[in-house]
Amino acid sequence: MGISAKQFKKLQARVRGKKCITKPDITSDHSILLGVDPSLRGTGYGVIKLGKSTPHTLAQGTVKCPPKWERSRCLAEIASNIREVVKKHQPTLCAIEGLFYGQNVKTALTMGEARGAALAVIAEAGLDIFEIAPRKVKQAITGHGNAQKLAVAKMVQQMLALNDLPEPDAADALAIALAHAQTHNRFAFEAQKKI
Repeated sequence: MGISAKQFKKLQARVRGKKCITKPDITSDHSILLGVDPSLRGTGYGVIKLGKSTPHTLAQGTVKCPPKWERSRCLAEIASNIREVVKKHQPTLCAIEGLFYGQNVKTALTMGEARGAALAVIAEAGLDIFEIAPRKVKQAITGHGNAQKLAVAKMVQQMLALNDLPEPDAADALAIALAHAQTHNRFAFEAQKKI
């Protein structure tokens, strides 16, 4: 894994003992994090509580919308479910999967609609929102940016000491929340993108 010239200069400054401006520890003010993996037919969500030792799961699940439902009904279902999760668990921060640029424009637009439905509810609740690229989530959780969904789910199960393997979309959402927490509990060269 390479680093940019800017990142290298920051590293050199740290080694030489010069003052280096680093980002604040965002998770210190946030103990309950919501992770969201948006999709029209299966939006995953996971809520974790950070503690002095290991984080633990407060909630996880998938907002499932059958293929026969029209898009508008799915978007309303996503918004309603995410609203209930936020109301019940009172997270103060949301980490959401960044946009994935696929080859199919229609699929990308549909995914954007599902993401928008979730983001509107989360913003309405006043949460800080950060997005993380899918590859960065996989890298943070498994150590490999091209990891398979099953590998991510197994690592999430282990990290959160879950009895059962979480459903794929819920596992991805929990992974997003965990990746955000990990990034802000140690020095990172690049801050996550706040939206």
